[in-house]
Amino acid sequence: MGKFGYLGARPTQSSSSSSGVFSVNDVANLLDQSLYPLQTAVISYLVVAGGGGAGGGNDAPGGGGAGGLRNSFASESSGGGGSTETPITITPGDGTTYTVTVGAGGSAGNKGADSVFSTITSEGGGFGASSNNQSGGTGGAGGSGGGGGHASGGAGAGTTNQGFAGIAGNSSDASNHQGGGGGGAGAVGVYGGNAAGVTSSITGSSVEYAEGGQRGTKFGNSTGNSGAGAVVAANTGGGGNAGGGGNTSRPGGSGVVILRYPAGNSITVGSGLTSSTATDGDSKVTTFTAGTDTITFS
Repeated sequence: MGKFGYLGARPTQSSSSSSGVFSVNDVANLLDQSLYPLQTAVISYLVVAGGGGAGGGNDAPGGGGAGGLRNSFASESSGGGGSTETPITITPGDGTTYTVTVGAGGSAGNKGADSVFSTITSEGGGFGASSNNQSGGTGGAGGSGGGGGHASGGAGAGTTNQGFAGIAGNSSDASNHQGGGGGGAGAVGVYGGNAAGVTSSITGSSVEYAEGGQRGTKFGNSTGNSGAGAVVAANTGGGGNAGGGGNTSRPGGSGVVILRYPAGNSITVGSGLTSSTATDGDSKVTTFTAGTDTITFS
């Protein structure tokens, strides 16, 4: 029998660490005195909002802005030129609930919806401006800003450390009306193609999120081909691609919330969320692709 009735080595305890075997009563008493430290876990996050929808109209509308992007994984960037954010430290098993919301992409001409994890909110992408008969509207502000319509259309602003602004419609080419491209998480809107997003490896694979939507022209989509712009993939937060020339403009892509945490911890997900969990090395990665609800860790 060891000292004070303990078998083997006596447990040691301080306000910063505890080791050995403690009785239930000892643990309860120490917790009451804030002298028993609970194990914590560090949660890295990637929170991407829904992209804004492209503008409509029969001329040359603007592309939608990408959803705002906030990132705390490794040394990766956030959107809008922002640096890596600070991961969230939690105490698994303490009963704390954390809200998760996956923002939907905005329909044509509408802003995307915000995505949320706990206190972290990424703003939905701004809508692309409409354009009718050489009269262009102004793109909407958002996580990344929407592109302007042809002629007088100005661009929408992005949100600091989430995404870049769109680009104004091009009024200098009277024969080839051109809207402006939506801003991306990684670059200002462009006149050809998609503005760059931000690449993250939080899942263990490198993926680009939150590209800006392509502009429209009087001849059709932003690549100069007649017809509608390409459909934006779900859970990328990309801005909607414009049609132009009276063709269909596309909605923005839905957002995504991805959490990376120690493999020894578990997550309980509310029924209002759609999610999947995989293991990558010594970490688990939970990806939320739709819905809103609360989660807990143990």
